[in-house]
This record gives sequence, C-alpha cells and structure tokens, in this order.
Amino acid sequence: MPESPIRKLVPYAEKAKASGKTVFHLNIGQPDIETPEVALNAIKNMDRQVIEYSHSAGFQSYREKLSAYYKSVNIDVAPDNILITTGGSEALTFGFMSTCDPEDEVIIPEPFYANYNGFAVAAGLNVVPVTANIENGFALPPVEEIEKKITSKTKAIVICNPGNPTGYLYSKEELEQLRDIVKKHDLFLFADEVYREFCYDGATPMSVMNLDGIDKNVIMIDSVSKRYSMCGARIGAIVSKNKEVMAAALKFGQARLSPPTIDQIASEAALSTPKSYFDAVVSEYVQRRNITVEGLNNIPGVFCPKPSGAFYCVAKFPVDSAEKFCQWLLEEFEYEGATVMMAPASGFYSSEGLGQQEARLAYVLNQDSLKKAVKCLEEALKVYPGRLN
Repeated sequence: MPESPIRKLVPYAEKAKASGKTVFHLNIGQPDIETPEVALNAIKNMDRQVIEYSHSAGFQSYREKLSAYYKSVNIDVAPDNILITTGGSEALTFGFMSTCDPEDEVIIPEPFYANYNGFAVAAGLNVVPVTANIENGFALPPVEEIEKKITSKTKAIVICNPGNPTGYLYSKEELEQLRDIVKKHDLFLFADEVYREFCYDGATPMSVMNLDGIDKNVIMIDSVSKRYSMCGARIGAIVSKNKEVMAAALKFGQARLSPPTIDQIASEAALSTPKSYFDAVVSEYVQRRNITVEGLNNIPGVFCPKPSGAFYCVAKFPVDSAEKFCQWLLEEFEYEGATVMMAPASGFYSSEGLGQQEARLAYVLNQDSLKKAVKCLEEALKVYPGRLN
C-alpha cells in the first residue's frame, strides 16, 4: 500500500508542536466549519435502546431522503440506485471491485486524490495516469491523450469534480468529451462529487449522472464528510442506475454487514440543513480561497492557479524539492513562533518525477490563520537553502 502524502509528515508536525511552535495545518481537508446543528442534535436526542445493524444498503428512510436531496440538485435517482457506504472511500472501493478484475486498468487525470492509488491497490488494479497541467489550472487533458492510454485492460476513467487536490471544476464540454470516450470504448466513468456544494464565482457543477446516453456506465461517489463538515461520521454513497453494478456492490456491503448506524442517523438529519448554512460556508470559503491564492501569487516565484471549487489549491514553489521544503518548514523554520504544514504534491501524481516543486494547500483554517500561514511561507522562501532563483 502506498503511504499517504497528506499524513506522512505528521511526525515532524508533532515534534514541531512539542517544541512550542504553532503549526498551521494546510495539509489536510479537515474543515473548521461547525457541523450542522440538526445533525448534532440527532445524535444527542437519539431514542434507541439498542444500536443495531442497519440494512446492508443503509437505512431505507435515509436512502429515500437522499434521493429527494439529489432530485433537489437536478440528479434524478431512486432510492434503489443508492447504496450507503462507510465513507466515500468504501464507495469507490466497492465500485472498483464490482466493475473490474485484478490487473485491470483505470485511467485517472493526475494530480489526483492520493488515496485513489490505495483503493486501486486494494482492488488489485493498475492506475494509468494522464497528466493535467498547472499552467492551465489543471483542465482536463486533451481527449487524444486520454484515448492513447486505453488498452484491452482499461475498464474505467475516474474523475473528482470539483477536484481534490486542484479545486478544478470540469466544464459541461469537458464532461461531454469524457462521455463520448466512455461510450465509444464502453468504459465505466467514476465521478467523485463530494465537493458539489463548494463552487465559486457563479460556477455551477454538472453531475455525471446527467450525461446523456451512458446511464449504465456512470457511477457517482458521494459523502457527507465535506458537505456537512462531518469527516468523522464516515458515511458515503455509491450511486448508479446500473442494476448489475449495484447488485454486486450490495454483496460487498453484505460482507461488511452494514454502514454505521449512529452516523447514518446524523447524516439523515443533516439533509435538513438550511440553505443559509451553505450560503454562509461558500461565502467564507471564497474569502479563504482569495486570501490563500492571491497571497501565494504575491510571493516572488510562486504560482497558484485560482480554483473554482472544493477547498484546495496546488501551488508551484521556487524550490529544489517541495517534499524537502515541507519537511524543512516543520523541522528548521519558524516565523513569529509559527510554521506551516503542506502536502507535497508529488504524492498526488502517479507518474514518477512529477509535482516535485508543487504542494497542495487546504484553505480550511480561519482567515486570520491563513494570512499568517501565507506570511510564514513568504518569509520561509527568503531563507530556504534549497530555493531556486
């Protein structure tokens, strides 16, 4: 199993904190946004004498309400098209194991969420990357580049939209290009849409569930983790209109018995979260994004494309190695008693040698902390011994 680039520097951060430094954690997508009150109250007021198994597909009441939620965002799926999972991670793993055989290949635009590598390894699959470019903000690579990667072993294309780690939001035209490839080669299209609610500057996400003509090919992955700031609840969903895929996924669901009961109770209640909650959260993230991205681009030698969604960005730094720089920040540097923890972007690439000067930042801290973190990085680059001119 590959190690997580998001967590591999944790021991250095722990030492830094033990020495008295403040560490601004921009390495992990753990929002500081409060979980909706309706979800917390559902747990506090739970009236059950036994915490029993749920149905292996998840509570029927939850799937019915989830179906209604999807319809409210123009995604027409029935409760039977939804299987509740232990986080979006399990949803993707079940999806891989339901559609692919060992040694099959999945094509993923890189950089991608690093744990996709781990899920593929667990399912016995080979990841085939197609490289997106920081210069154009990590837009979908050209169709001909994707088609070059297709072999007799290719079973699926996997995207995250809006994207982790880049924050890129695929356009309708890009998704239609993917649809055409999927249709032409009869592939599955997996789309991780867990950041759907977080789109900025008037951008509107398009779900793969709304692509014409590929109902049997599309598998959507979802989760409550980021939407409701409930990362610890571990509730996700695999959504598809392909009955054979869903029947296979249910067998894996039965093998692990059921998704967590208490977390489903909280997640079902979270569906009643008022729109005002999301309006406030999106407004806050826009400000955080602007502080982070504009601040980074004002540092000489740093380039960071402006993301349209999620709460991540990838920046290119004028350094010999982003991994060395990230470790040095924790081990050797402090500014006004503080330092910054980032995730080296090389761990989000599958191709050897890419992303060596890039790091992912999650702008999930309050605005004041983000300003201080950007200032830390500015001062660090003035004295980092491996800085490039």
